[in-house]
Amino acid sequence: MTPSSSNTSFRWPSDRLLLWLLHGAASIAGAIVILIAAFLILEALPVLRHISPLRFFTDSSWHPAEGLYKLTPMLWGTLLAMAGSVLIATPLGIFSAVFCHYYAPQALARPYRRLIELLAGIPSVVYGFWGLVVLVPLIGEIHPPGPSLLAGILILTIMILPTIALMADASLANVPQHYLRGAAALGLPRGAAIRGVVLPAAKSGLFTGVILETGRAIGETMAILMVCGNVVQTPSSIFDPIRTLTANIALEMAYALGDHRAALFVSGLVLMTMIIALTIAAEWISRGRR
Repeated sequence: MTPSSSNTSFRWPSDRLLLWLLHGAASIAGAIVILIAAFLILEALPVLRHISPLRFFTDSSWHPAEGLYKLTPMLWGTLLAMAGSVLIATPLGIFSAVFCHYYAPQALARPYRRLIELLAGIPSVVYGFWGLVVLVPLIGEIHPPGPSLLAGILILTIMILPTIALMADASLANVPQHYLRGAAALGLPRGAAIRGVVLPAAKSGLFTGVILETGRAIGETMAILMVCGNVVQTPSSIFDPIRTLTANIALEMAYALGDHRAALFVSGLVLMTMIIALTIAAEWISRGRR
């Protein structure tokens, strides 16, 4: 037996154990998702047995005590707050990462990264409290009442900005340096090289950051609950109060009973369906790019 074959046979049990551990971890993660989905479905079944799923989008309003369960205004509030924050946070996060990597001196870039990491670790209730006592009154001076879709968008933007900024920073750090040297050798200025070479090379990581920030924006509860006014209506402007699906669950679950409680689990199913659709769309787009 050669030394190499001896080493291979010696390492094989540990490699096999690692493989089984990885399979086990993957199975546990998948089982958790399936169990959560099954729990939501089982808890929602009492109301779905005698109320058509279509009624959750066609009823006249959300009044569970009167048997009305319209989720559409809260769905619109969730989607509008998410879309507005993602549209603002994505370019800000990417541009800040580009500045940090290619324009800022090291004395500025290092504390900037620490600051972004600090923002990522602040609890959402702290963001919500700041928005309630600072941001909402400022918006109220511009256009009453203050608690509004705009407040929710701005708070969510601040909250998801670290996600895309840190993902973009890591993606840019993984772009090989010879890409930039090659672009410089061709006579491209730094801006054109970043736009035409670096960002396309980092697009996979940037796209992952967008998906992660979108998921967080959809699922955020406490900060949105504190600054958006919690009025069940479809907003006609960014200054109108709204209620999101997550805020609706947090507000009413404590006292909900019977069909009302089951309807809140239907809200959870809608949220989970949105996340699943986001994941499927991300996978489809990723395959198309490859």
